[in-house]
Amino acid sequence: MDLAGRTVTQFIQNLLRERDEDIPSAQTMEVAKAIKENWCYVCPDIAKEFCKYDKFPNKWFEVYDGINDVSRKPFKVDVGYERFLGPEVFFNPEIFSNEEPLALPVQVDQCVQSCPVDCRRGLYKNIVLSGGSTMFKDFSKRLQRDVRKFVDSRQEKSIALGGEAAKNVQVVPIEVKVISHKMQRYAVWFGGSMLSSTAEFYKACHTRSQYEELGPSICRYNSLISNL
Repeated sequence: MDLAGRTVTQFIQNLLRERDEDIPSAQTMEVAKAIKENWCYVCPDIAKEFCKYDKFPNKWFEVYDGINDVSRKPFKVDVGYERFLGPEVFFNPEIFSNEEPLALPVQVDQCVQSCPVDCRRGLYKNIVLSGGSTMFKDFSKRLQRDVRKFVDSRQEKSIALGGEAAKNVQVVPIEVKVISHKMQRYAVWFGGSMLSSTAEFYKACHTRSQYEELGPSICRYNSLISNL
């Protein structure tokens, strides 16, 4: 999925520009990033969230205090709808660009569906989050809810297509579970460091000179497996 933290930052930056906030042009990216990291969260329903902000602005709007790097004068930025609109690009990417890919829940569901049938139940209940962009508050809840909608809808359609015979069969619901964990932000790097700390890792590695000599095909060769 070609969406990441930088996409959220750029989207928030665009929202601030459209609102014509009094931010030094050289610091718009810095301000957008600070808003993303300090105040953004994932909401269950955009329409309801807009109503909530409109009804109780004093409760939900925040203020970013900054200092102009050139003039050293302080400036303030109202932080409102971008708090929940920023992370929404993962679930409704069309709000950022018409050229963006499918929503994250759709891609997760399609990925699992592309796997063998006997693996799908295990995969649905082991969706593990990784990366800083998954650290937004309620990110895991929203992803789990949206993926479960696809799973439940597909199961209901299967039962309906089965007719009367399917109604008499006890259907075991598919469990959908999105897992958050302590190493979530740096999971990729943590996993890589654990792998590289093992003795077997260096036996399976290829040198740069080997790669330059044989090309990408060398990745198909693993000395550990070949020696078994």
